[in-house]
Amino acid sequence: MSHAERAAAARAPRPLEVALLASVFVVAACGLVYELAAGALASYVLGDSVLQFSTIIGTYLFAMGVGSWLSRFFERQLPAHFLRIELLVALVGGSMPAVLFIANAWQPGAFRLLLYGLVLLVGVLVGLEIPLVMRILKRNIALRELVSQVLTFDYLGALAVSVAFPLLLVPQLGLIRTGLLFGVMNAAVAVWALWLFRDELRRFAAHAVACGLVLATLLAGLAGAQTITTLAEDRFYQAPIIVAESSPWQRIVVTQGRSGLRLYLNGNLQFAEADEYRYHEALVHPVMAAHGAPRKVAVLGGGDGMAVREVLRYPGVESITLVELDPNMTRLFAQHPSLARLNGGALASPKVKLVNTDAFKWLEESREHFDVVIVDFPDPTNFSVGKLYTNSFYALLGERLSAGGYAAVQTTSPLLARRSFWTVVATIESTGLVATPYHAHVPSFGEWGFVVASRRPWHQPEALPGDLRYLTLTTLPQLFDFPRDMTRVPAEVNRLSNQVLVTTYEREWGKVHQP
Repeated sequence: MSHAERAAAARAPRPLEVALLASVFVVAACGLVYELAAGALASYVLGDSVLQFSTIIGTYLFAMGVGSWLSRFFERQLPAHFLRIELLVALVGGSMPAVLFIANAWQPGAFRLLLYGLVLLVGVLVGLEIPLVMRILKRNIALRELVSQVLTFDYLGALAVSVAFPLLLVPQLGLIRTGLLFGVMNAAVAVWALWLFRDELRRFAAHAVACGLVLATLLAGLAGAQTITTLAEDRFYQAPIIVAESSPWQRIVVTQGRSGLRLYLNGNLQFAEADEYRYHEALVHPVMAAHGAPRKVAVLGGGDGMAVREVLRYPGVESITLVELDPNMTRLFAQHPSLARLNGGALASPKVKLVNTDAFKWLEESREHFDVVIVDFPDPTNFSVGKLYTNSFYALLGERLSAGGYAAVQTTSPLLARRSFWTVVATIESTGLVATPYHAHVPSFGEWGFVVASRRPWHQPEALPGDLRYLTLTTLPQLFDFPRDMTRVPAEVNRLSNQVLVTTYEREWGKVHQP
């Protein structure tokens, strides 16, 4: 063998190095999955996804720093320590989503403490992993190459998971299965380490038994993940679940109780069959009837088809464009027999055009004009939804209204979230539109608010569809009369640059839910 060939052979990675670098890839992927799962669960349960993800990431990175610092105290038997830490990460990190789901169902008051306790523990353990791998690899790789190679595989693992988590893992597997699957991958790294370092490990049999027990526990959890999810959600929702799906945007749950069907998005009630007609009649008919002859209508949000059902009561309507971000919503409420029954098969109407995209983006790109626009978004619990309540959004909305057009906007409770309600009114007015606020009593939600946005003042309609269950020409004016405890209060304009509505909403509804 020539000198060049011997040098190339010396530089070629050994099987041990390749195995450990591959382990770095898996370790990084698993660590990021646990972090993302914790952030997603926190945003589902505690609301305000930006705040929750920020605090989870900050806590996790701090804990990783603590783990890296603690690694200095591991001096001997590094392969054995690495193996044990992998098993702990696999068991704690992999089971974390399941444990948090169960805690939220049975002990909701302990959720926050348990969440951050587990994030700290997993972060410390993950922080120990990479330094130990680097010290094991340092036996055979020069420091300059060692750092670059380890960091390369670490970042590649993080990249792979950051793309797969929202697009593939959560929609297809759900949070519990995703956590357990990556726990199994962490345990597989431990088994790999067991084989690689079989000649160095003391008490090989004990380590092998530990690997087997952890793998068996995680695989059993993986096999029973659906049962765990069902038990936790049945307990949380206090009613049998007939639909439970995860999408890249939200967790969709429909329950069937004595009072009928109820829809929850990320744990928040969206409608109850017993009284949804009050909400949807109040949302749709004050603007549809006041317009007089609406032909082109857009519904933003409202993927359940209930608002579309009310719009279809007007025979003169020629087209309805339904803009709903989540295609799972429109699919469920178009195809599921019980859900399609609620909206009267509205989504199957030939007048309805479905557009599954972000409403803000759609308004920016659309050049159509509409006689009526119904805005039926969830409450502004986080900044991604809060942008749909900003002056930028309402300015775009105004551009899509015809000269005599009206828009109706659902606007949270003027009683329980009074400043939030009037913030929306002030925001609409800041764009030059006329804002006409009103409210309706919906037993499942309490007193609920709406706003008419238009270029001309709203006026009392002369007629309403005859088959309504709630509204009449006599009772309609009462919706526009505000009692003293709901009258206007000073409020800021909600802008993309400040999103004051999200923090105001969180503060007001937080007081409502305090014991």
